[in-house]
Amino acid sequence: MPSASTGASTIVDASAAVVRPEAAPLDVVPVDSRMTPGGPGYRRMSLALFLAGVATFALLYSTQALLPLISGDFGVTASTASWTVSAATGALALFVLPLSALSERFGRRTLMTASLAIAVSVGLLVPFAPSVGWLVALRAVQGAALAGLPVSAMAYLAEEVRPKALITAIGLFVAGNSVGGMSGRVITGWVAQEWGWRVAVGVIGLIAVGCAVAFRLLLPAPKHFKAGSLRPAVLVRTVRGHLANPLLCRLYAIGALFMTVFGAVYTVIGYRLTEAPFSLPQGIIGSIFLVYLVGTVSASTAGKLVGRLGRRGALYLAGGTTTAGLLVSLADSLPLILLGLVLITAGFFAGHAVASSSVSHTAKEGRAQASALYQSAYYLGSSAGGTLGAVAFHAGGWAGTVALGLLAVLGVVTITVVGSHAARTERRLVAVHR
Repeated sequence: MPSASTGASTIVDASAAVVRPEAAPLDVVPVDSRMTPGGPGYRRMSLALFLAGVATFALLYSTQALLPLISGDFGVTASTASWTVSAATGALALFVLPLSALSERFGRRTLMTASLAIAVSVGLLVPFAPSVGWLVALRAVQGAALAGLPVSAMAYLAEEVRPKALITAIGLFVAGNSVGGMSGRVITGWVAQEWGWRVAVGVIGLIAVGCAVAFRLLLPAPKHFKAGSLRPAVLVRTVRGHLANPLLCRLYAIGALFMTVFGAVYTVIGYRLTEAPFSLPQGIIGSIFLVYLVGTVSASTAGKLVGRLGRRGALYLAGGTTTAGLLVSLADSLPLILLGLVLITAGFFAGHAVASSSVSHTAKEGRAQASALYQSAYYLGSSAGGTLGAVAFHAGGWAGTVALGLLAVLGVVTITVVGSHAARTERRLVAVHR
């Protein structure tokens, strides 16, 4: 007959394990199930977002290398033709914040899929634009559709990837942007030389369709997404909180200024190289954009750069590299122009990767809105750079475009210096209060 329970502690001898119910439970450290390099799903996620980045930049800048041909076909100036790029990036900048709210409510993967589906559908209509006005309008719709992708991608990575791997993961997404930008321009250049700009943008549309399908099949379902509210008051409160954060505002300005340089240089470079003394054919001009491969490398290694130099040190290096490239590009020598483009591209993509990943790391709540504000500033910088770069080119030639770029880089350096001073002041105040 078993003895009656006395309420005493129970001791079970099993593989030397002792169970003592009255003892305080041991602290349980939760397992971080977010993705990390080499872990389950990381490669699929990286490839999926890489392809999404390829599609985004290939579509967004599909007309940039073709601006001289578009000018000739419709009989418009470089400033007017540049709106086929600026309308897309400007619409993206305007719609990225509203779509970030949809991302918070319906999920990152859902919105990215919808954005790509609409953008590639419009991309198949772009070759049939009957006038430059229609072309600009279609490009604006395309840019608005694409607005849901970059902000959702940044938020997805911030939620699904461990913090130590975040800069590397975002760097791979940005690297996909650089490959998309490069391939779009190179392919359109050679195709347009043989069959015209309409066939060229049609080919890009078909490539983007393939990337969109592969993206949806590869991207793992999110495990850490928590649906937010669609109430305008919540969105306004979240945005106001981000804009009240000095560090986030500095990062937004840095992204805009870097993109101003990049947008100005790559909008105008085609016009410069078609003129004397270079007079290059469209296919060769398109091949110039192979220097985007440098951006692929610099973006994907941004994490190591920050590890060695810190965020501000990496930004100083990116700004210095971009400045050197602008100055070198002033030479009337094709090899030196190419070297200048290499330096500008490397500096831009490194700076963009550092700034965008810092936004995701800094924002603890409303990450989609934080990323949306960065993307909005970034693409407003692209629109401003494309339009102002063309105006500066008409007014002062390539030197005018370079002067615009140098002013933008000076802004990046100034903001970074202010940030360094603010960080030192904050550390001193913390030390005093201790």
